[in-house]
Amino acid sequence: MPGEPIRLLHFADLHIGIEAYGQIDPQTGLNRRVVDFLQAFDHVVEHAIREEADLVLFCGDAFKNRDPSPTHLREFAARLRRLLEAGVPVFLLVGNHDLPGMEKRATPLDIFGEFRPLLREGDRLMVGRREAVHRIRTRRGLLQLIAMPFPVRARLLKDEAWRNLPSEELDHKLREALHLLLQRVLETEIDSTLPTIVAGHFSIEGATYGSERQVMMGYDVVLSPSMFQHPAIDYVALGHIHKHQAVGSGSPPIVYSGSVERVDFTEEEEPKGFCWVEVQRGRAQWRFVELPARPFKTLSLDLRNASDPEMTAIAQIRRDASSIRDAVVRVHMRIRPEQKERLREARLREELEKAGAFYVSGIRMEREESNRPRIALSEVEHLTPLELVDRYLRSLNPPPDSERRARLLRAAEQLMAEQFETEA
Repeated sequence: MPGEPIRLLHFADLHIGIEAYGQIDPQTGLNRRVVDFLQAFDHVVEHAIREEADLVLFCGDAFKNRDPSPTHLREFAARLRRLLEAGVPVFLLVGNHDLPGMEKRATPLDIFGEFRPLLREGDRLMVGRREAVHRIRTRRGLLQLIAMPFPVRARLLKDEAWRNLPSEELDHKLREALHLLLQRVLETEIDSTLPTIVAGHFSIEGATYGSERQVMMGYDVVLSPSMFQHPAIDYVALGHIHKHQAVGSGSPPIVYSGSVERVDFTEEEEPKGFCWVEVQRGRAQWRFVELPARPFKTLSLDLRNASDPEMTAIAQIRRDASSIRDAVVRVHMRIRPEQKERLREARLREELEKAGAFYVSGIRMEREESNRPRIALSEVEHLTPLELVDRYLRSLNPPPDSERRARLLRAAEQLMAEQFETEA
């Protein structure tokens, strides 16, 4: 009879240190967006402890960059401590944002690995900087974990000739090296009777990219999902791509947990969270657990037909107040050139702040130049001045209604008559 499933909490891409769209929080001294990411981490910790996770598996990119501040290291360590004090083992995989500029230098995560000898009996804090197999004793049994951190060319390609290879050939060699390494591990180091997972930080063919393309650090390699379709592997836990998704079909599940908090407006519609996994030998079930991430809201307004564009924009902001509250907000407005003078950005910002916006990232006015039809010179010669004015009025966007056009034409006719009398 198989034993009770081993419970994993799989998450990734914390990126502590991202400060875009935030200001200093006077209570903590931290940027308010950093607080958002730390609160997401708090939710992860609380869920793991409450649901009695057997392992918390972090799949890379703990910080925004490889040189986090002492404050950010302290905050990360405080949450690890909570997990360890609750008896939950933690595995930290190294991602591309964690890698130092030189192979011999330490990653920010290596610091925590140095404390392993000081931990109480039964506590486990592991760091996966290199490709290796880890056997982890959990409260529900042994688990095998194949660590595959962000691929480092200098480590995987021993022949220095790779430095002169064209990019396509280099990609091929790096994929081949990783494939051979994984095959060797599966053939020689794996106990086929134990549940086995792969923890990786890289791109997989068929995955949908997100904002990580804008914050990429290091050389990226794209691996085929077929590499992991092996009967010994029960679950593939991935980091690196911020959009939560399962890649490929069939067995085993290949899953990006996604980032725990939104980075920018490219992630406006994406849910954020982590994966809860129950794994046994030959079988894994997982579900996505959504976190209350900071909302991002784009307010798109078409004001071209508005007689009072500012009041129309304010009315729309008030109608959308529930979705603006606590959100990072940007406003895109389509206007006619002559409306710009009737829109005060400061007034709109004031209204957004009244609606409870967390941060106003920008107000953009997209002026639509009128594409008025040109009258051929030969035709102009046969039109009266009044007929030319009428053509102009009809070309406006939007054109005045017939009653207003008639009044304008009468006024134009009167001005022309007065000008003619003056000249006479």
